[in-house]
Amino acid sequence: MKACLAALLVAVGAPTMAQGPAAAPVPVAAPSPMLPRVALETSAGRIVIELETVKAPITAGNFLKYVEQKKLDGTEFYRAVRAADHFGFVQFGANSDPKRLLPPIAHEPTTQTGLHHTDGEISLARRAPGTGGGEFTISIGDQTHSLDAGRGQPADNLGYAAFGHVVEGMDVIVGIMDAPVSPTATQRGAFKGEVPIAPVKVLTARRAKP
Repeated sequence: MKACLAALLVAVGAPTMAQGPAAAPVPVAAPSPMLPRVALETSAGRIVIELETVKAPITAGNFLKYVEQKKLDGTEFYRAVRAADHFGFVQFGANSDPKRLLPPIAHEPTTQTGLHHTDGEISLARRAPGTGGGEFTISIGDQTHSLDAGRGQPADNLGYAAFGHVVEGMDVIVGIMDAPVSPTATQRGAFKGEVPIAPVKVLTARRAKP
C-alpha cells in the first residue's frame, strides 16, 4: 500500500524541496492620478484644458473655482500677442470685472511646480506675486525663456504660475492669436495693439470627462 501511494504522488507531480521557494510577486506601480479637465465652449470652437492639480494645486484649484462658479461664462479672449508665426500668447478671463473676481491666491512659481510655459500651457497672469486671480494666458510656442521663473521676466524673476495645458483645440487658440487686432484700442489704457477687433467669447466653461 505504501509503495502504491508513493507511486501516485510521483505521478501527479507532488512538490518536493528540489523545486525551491516560490518566486516573489512583481510589484505593481500605482496608477497615475486622473487629472481634471475643463472644456471651454467658445464662439470659435471647443478648447479642452487638463489641469495640473497635483503639481500646482493652488493655481489649478483657483481655476476650477472660477469654472464651478460660472465666472468665466460670457468672458472674452481680450488680448492676443503675436510675436511670430506660431509664437505668442492669448489672454482671457475676468478682465478686472469686480463681479467676476475671486480673492487673489499665493504664487506657485515654475521652480516649485516643475511645470513650464511650453506650447499650449495655461498660466495665471499677475502683477506682484500673490495678486493673481482671474486672468489667464495660454502660450503658443515655447515661452519658457520669458514666462518661467528665474528667466528674467517679470522683473522679480518669479515668472507666471503654469497650471495646465491644452489637450484639444490648439488650432482654436492659434486662430485667436492670428486674428486681426486694433492698432489703437486698449483695455483700461493697456495692451495697445494687442486687442482683437472681434474678440472670441467664452460661452461656457465646464468640467469635462478625462
